Amino acid sequence: MSWVFAGIIPFLLLIFLIILFSFVPVGLWISAIAAGVKVTLMSLIGMRLRRVTPNRIVLPFIKAQKGGVETSIDKLEAHFLAGGNVDNVVDALIAANRADIPLPFERAAAIDLAGRNVLEAVQMSVNPKVIETPLISAVAKNGIELKVKARVTVRANIDRLVGGAGEATIIARVGEGIVTTVGSSGSHEAVLENPDRISKVVLDKGLNSGTAFEILSIDIADVDVGRNIGARLQMDQAEADKNIAQAKAAERRFAAQAREQEMRAQTQEMRAQVVQAEAEVPRAIADALREGNLGVMDFYGMQNIMADTSMRESIGGRRPDRDPKASEDEPKR
Repeated sequence: MSWVFAGIIPFLLLIFLIILFSFVPVGLWISAIAAGVKVTLMSLIGMRLRRVTPNRIVLPFIKAQKGGVETSIDKLEAHFLAGGNVDNVVDALIAANRADIPLPFERAAAIDLAGRNVLEAVQMSVNPKVIETPLISAVAKNGIELKVKARVTVRANIDRLVGGAGEATIIARVGEGIVTTVGSSGSHEAVLENPDRISKVVLDKGLNSGTAFEILSIDIADVDVGRNIGARLQMDQAEADKNIAQAKAAERRFAAQAREQEMRAQTQEMRAQVVQAEAEVPRAIADALREGNLGVMDFYGMQNIMADTSMRESIGGRRPDRDPKASEDEPKR
């Protein structure tokens, strides 16, 4: 029976050691001691209980101590629990320390939590970055289009990284300055003769205010002559004026045609009234004879006058039953 317990105890001890070594990163603790960094086993066990990967904290802590950066393992763990990139922050602190840039851990952690790459910002502070703008189109006062491309040299401003605008704002402001400068020039030739004027005017505007960068220089890389916008606008205006004039002329022509048709209708109406009035004459004569207001001799005298008038009209080439204007329009045979 004793030999059974003697075999079980080593087995249980082996299982306990396996569980202990899997839960407690003893190898990481030995590495920290070998590197001369004070890390206790209780700290490692606490990280396990807080569901923090010890490698993500201890290895950057060792790197920070070796790099001459003063920090604590509690700060690194707190930054990790806040969702930050501990390794990136430590690398940025080491780079800033080597470049003699004042960067405390709290500011580096704030920059990292703000979503910016703090290591890239430190590197950009040491080695400025060149931002190339897209092709910017601007028009001078004489109507000639210029296409300008610029290169902006910027350096990261660590103090304004939190809350400062990014590269897109720099590009937009530089583009605005180029458009304003070219637009205020009397001619495109003045810009082509002295492109440095664009750089000076844009730099004097203080475009880096409120941004996370400091503009060091603005260099005009390329200036191309584009279209004659002024002439094109004048042509478009002339075409528009011609269309307006044609529309007004067509309107007047249609109004005249409508007026002519209206007058013809009125003429036909008046003719119908005349014919209607002529039709009432025989009836009126008959009524006058019936009532004794007109004698027989008077009637024959009126007939003689009408016959005489008809004869004279026939001799003069005018028919009494037709309009004189219509007879003039009739072709001669």
